[in-house]
Amino acid sequence: MKNVVFLSPNFPTNYWQFCRELKNNGMNVLGIGDAPYEGLMEELKDSLTEYYKVDSLEDYEAVYRAVGYFIFKYGRIDWLESNNEYWLERDARLRTDFHITSGFQVEDMPRIKYKSKMKEFYRKVGIPTARYHMVDDLKGCRAFVKEVGWPVVVKPDNGVGASHTYKLSSDKDLKDFLTNKREERVSYIMEEFIHAEVNSYDAIIDSRGEPIFETGNVTPMSIMDIVNEEDNSIYYIVKDLPEDTRKAGRATVKSFGVKSRFVHFEFFRLTQDQKGMGKKGDVVALEVNMRPCGGFTPDMMNFANATNVYKIWADMIAFDHSTIGQGEHAYCAYAGRRDGKRFALSHEELIGKYAEQLRMVDRIPDVLADAMGNQMYVAVFPTKKELNKFYSDVLKCK
Repeated sequence: MKNVVFLSPNFPTNYWQFCRELKNNGMNVLGIGDAPYEGLMEELKDSLTEYYKVDSLEDYEAVYRAVGYFIFKYGRIDWLESNNEYWLERDARLRTDFHITSGFQVEDMPRIKYKSKMKEFYRKVGIPTARYHMVDDLKGCRAFVKEVGWPVVVKPDNGVGASHTYKLSSDKDLKDFLTNKREERVSYIMEEFIHAEVNSYDAIIDSRGEPIFETGNVTPMSIMDIVNEEDNSIYYIVKDLPEDTRKAGRATVKSFGVKSRFVHFEFFRLTQDQKGMGKKGDVVALEVNMRPCGGFTPDMMNFANATNVYKIWADMIAFDHSTIGQGEHAYCAYAGRRDGKRFALSHEELIGKYAEQLRMVDRIPDVLADAMGNQMYVAVFPTKKELNKFYSDVLKCK
């Protein structure tokens, strides 16, 4: 029986399903978190062999002791995972310290966490990347802008999501940014602006680096703008993964040496010809994320593909292949409304109109609301026309 340590199994709230499928595959599922046991969902409690509470998951020594306790009680740990971007480096350190070889180690972190270092691995497989400059001083940044032109995008070289990501359109914007970041101990990367929508490659990869499940999503609106402008949020799981996205995703898997993981790779699909990048419609690199797409996206993948990605991921760990298939494909839409806006259709009217198509309706936790909105709706549609009509009804304001 394999021993699997799952960090922060209670957040996001849907991640208990990873634990359930591990248990169903005969694993010892050992949870470590900072939430009180009595506050965990009953479904999660039923999925765990044992739960170890620490005062804070930020306290490495406390988490280290928890893993040591599990080893003492259950024997060697076969797998350690959080499936969470925030804890990727913590996961890797624990694996390295306890000689758990089934995932990324400390030495792997630079190429999968630092946006500047990712670019080399894209270039190896011929995928274009945006030109960049590591933010230094006004003179250095101006020289880069002179080369690529306004606007430019600045973001933490090692960051999570669209947090602290800004579009600079003038010398004043640049000066203001440099002034405001002066006190931060953060390394920023500056990139040329890419005119594009974000397309993703989402996959579960086996121990040979081969996909056992593939899908993708499209984000028509910039996550950076959604966060900075407090706008509504939309994206959707594609009905069928485009072949150019599949090709780029598989090449990226090989270049980064990905094995035995659930991944979310983001690409730009150009919305206009762009010098040095490609023609309108081409796929170019954005960044890799070595974990599932966030929030309720795994559930959306299930709805779009009539499958169970939680099960497929657990199968990958237990058997190194999937034991289930997929059914009929569809588009699965996410719409996140922002509180305070006056929408043409009320919450109740929207639910009434799309009762047959809706799969999830819920409030978004505050920690995720900046990027995902406050009130979310997930619905399934067989055609792109119906998908677009849904978005129009959800987002239209009075």
